[in-house]
Formats: sequence, structure tokens, C-alpha cells
Amino acid sequence: MCHNPTMPNVNIRQLRNTRKLKAWLRAGETVELRERDKVIARIVPATEQGVTGELPDFAARRKNIFGDRVLLGADLLIEERGRY
Repeated sequence: MCHNPTMPNVNIRQLRNTRKLKAWLRAGETVELRERDKVIARIVPATEQGVTGELPDFAARRKNIFGDRVLLGADLLIEERGRY
């Protein structure tokens, strides 16, 4: 793997200087972590994890699978517990 001159990099000892590392990450930079001039990891800035898109219609899926049957989960659980 070759060195990318535009990507910031730090070695293990330089990780103590978190100010510079945080500045790069806040700027959206991916930082290479090196040990003895070999890349051992890449630190990637976190992205905002928002809900993208709509959730599926779970009620419609349940109706497709089970129809109009009523599944009583609590009754099944009590029955299973009684066997032991």
C-alpha cells in the first residue's frame, strides 16, 4: 500500500496530541495511523446517522404472513414455561 501524501497521518506516539487529530476529523479528513512507516489503521470521521427514507409497513407485512389470525404471544410463553 502506498502512502497518500494528501491524507494526514500520525504515528502511535503522535496520538497523544489529540488536538490536531480532532481538528482533522472535524474537518472531515480521514487520518492514517502508522507504525514504523506502515499504515495499520485509518481513522474515519463519524457521519450523522439520521433516519433516511421511510420505515416499511410492518402491520401490512404481518397481515400478509398471518392473515387475520390473532397470535397470543403471552399465552404461548406461559405454556412453554409450564413445561419445565
